[in-house]
Amino acid sequence: MMRLFFEVSYKGTNYHGWQIQQNAATVQEKINNVLSTICQEKINIMGSGRTDAGVHCEQQFFHADIDTHLSLNDLLYKMNTMLPFDIAIHSIREVNKEAHARFDALSRSYEYRINTKKNAFTQNTSYYFNKILDVRTMNQAATLLINGEQDFECFSRVKTEVNHFRCSITQAIWEEKGEILIFKISANRFLRGMVRAIVGTLLDIGLKKITVVDFEKIIASKNRTEAGRAAPPEGLFLTGVSYPKELFI
Repeated sequence: MMRLFFEVSYKGTNYHGWQIQQNAATVQEKINNVLSTICQEKINIMGSGRTDAGVHCEQQFFHADIDTHLSLNDLLYKMNTMLPFDIAIHSIREVNKEAHARFDALSRSYEYRINTKKNAFTQNTSYYFNKILDVRTMNQAATLLINGEQDFECFSRVKTEVNHFRCSITQAIWEEKGEILIFKISANRFLRGMVRAIVGTLLDIGLKKITVVDFEKIIASKNRTEAGRAAPPEGLFLTGVSYPKELFI
């Protein structure tokens, strides 16, 4: 029996998020079914986190305890052959028995992608938003997110069951690349709905509906109703998860 770490990417358009739910197609369910078929026993994978319905992922990890005669290359090939085209396994690595895809993650990174001009090819993979934005002021506000460990309950989905709302954000910046506007954010952990709530609130700043001072007050309020609406899911990508090197064999 080996504990394996799997690196996966997926387009979230056709799924009701990562985590298994009743009467809804999820990424975790598809992978569980494929691994269970290959191994001829019930396999339940554990992801490094969960994404909401319609959210995409360029790099996610999950672990599973596998007993198989297949080489890791053969397992990789079989999984990709059996999985839907919008889910791809990129690598499989053996880890020590105590390694945990969720709890051992050091940091996670997301990008939120906005198309400022209509694009026929990015309907499900970016947010079309053609209003004029003050990106400079949006970045000024974003720097307030980077201040060591802070309580971000104001950006958390309500009725979320967590021990605390504190996160340490290490990157938060808007970058303009032609017609594309990208918000990049990294932290040790994220709350449910956090990135989309931050993006929606920063867009209000870009539209001059609120000020940087207002943004600071929103963080201090710890009240979700004070922050802006959540940006739509199709623009959000989980882009990376990092781990200590010593986990891997």
